[in-house]
Amino acid sequence: MKKTMVAALAAALTIGAASTTFAAANPFSDVPRDHWAYDAVTQLAADGVVEGYGDGTYRGDRNITRYEMAQMVGKAMAKGDMSASDRALVDRLAAEFADELNNLGVRVSNLERNADMVKWTGELRYRYWSLRNEGDRTNKDQLQLRLFPTAEVNDHWKVKARLTATTYMDKDASRPGKNDDHFQLTYAHAEGNYSNFNVKLGKMSLFTAADAGMVADDFFSGAQVTFGNKLKATLEAGRWDGITSSSDKAANYQGIDLGYAAGNLEVGAAYRQFSSKALETRDKYNVSGATEDKAAIWSVGGKYTFDKNLAISGAYAQNQKADELKKAGSVQIDYKGAKKSDMGSWGAYVAYRHLGANVAFAPTYSTDHIVNGVTSYGTKGIDLGIGYVPFKNVLTQVQYFRGKELVTDNKAQTLFGRVSFFF
Repeated sequence: MKKTMVAALAAALTIGAASTTFAAANPFSDVPRDHWAYDAVTQLAADGVVEGYGDGTYRGDRNITRYEMAQMVGKAMAKGDMSASDRALVDRLAAEFADELNNLGVRVSNLERNADMVKWTGELRYRYWSLRNEGDRTNKDQLQLRLFPTAEVNDHWKVKARLTATTYMDKDASRPGKNDDHFQLTYAHAEGNYSNFNVKLGKMSLFTAADAGMVADDFFSGAQVTFGNKLKATLEAGRWDGITSSSDKAANYQGIDLGYAAGNLEVGAAYRQFSSKALETRDKYNVSGATEDKAAIWSVGGKYTFDKNLAISGAYAQNQKADELKKAGSVQIDYKGAKKSDMGSWGAYVAYRHLGANVAFAPTYSTDHIVNGVTSYGTKGIDLGIGYVPFKNVLTQVQYFRGKELVTDNKAQTLFGRVSFFF
């Protein structure tokens, strides 16, 4: 196929626009202004139908392949301002190069898919704590940016991660290193999804699902396998450094979590074991009573949803290796629910919690009582909160806990607020 065929296509596509749009600059060094096809070639280049080569040449005197021709036809088909005669010619050419255009469509779809293989979501959130016990008071406000990249590996596997940048606004400083600001890779793992089967490898969420996060809501490094449909089983094994702030005392961890959901009812049961010398002293928490280097925790929980507005849930857990502070329990009533995608939605809850520090290692509750950087021996009391969505993807929350520390019987109060912007 010689240049005369290309020129014929070019002339046919530009007849209607020749009187007004042939002022485009010459993009090709081998198509001089006095060339007989100059107007057609420059117009097609301006319209994006032809692109030429990286060295700035058009090479119109060489044979072109059917695939190259199909590329030009495909770009011509995307033009929306053609005359009826031009459109008829393009339609005939499209029929001639149908096979090549189909293949081109597949390649374009794959390219678009590959270009979108990494997707990013995120959250910017502000959190505030005011914590009080007898004689002590701590206020803290924090600004945090979370980025969540998800990369597609193939039809079954993805890589997921979270990047977290944190600054404590009450310790704001003009130079890095002058406060507690930090940036970290919170987790990263590969995830494979198959029919009723999921596997994760790397650093991932450690969420004790059977008790709705009462025992732990944190991260561990290792492997997790989940299988089943209505009855689901999750097996986990790896290491967790949440026992102590010293990374060389990270605990070896194994767990099994069973969950069943049918209609309005959800129930779960779990057993988890942690092994670490840090359990003998629990330096991070100043907790006595953990006399062994192991924690053997079983937990049960359930939730019943009466209708779209009302639900009740409960959980109980016990550490069989601890001498004291070894029990935890929670009962919660939820009314409605704030959904970040639904502007104007809101929800509220009221709960009673008893959190022994030798079993509720890292509970999910935002009102977990921490004073001057030290978690108490554990608390019991009333926890209540409300959430509201003033704008789409903007969630506001206020929570309040009032109770007592389990060992000292000192009063404990926590006021917590959060504003989250999701994107």
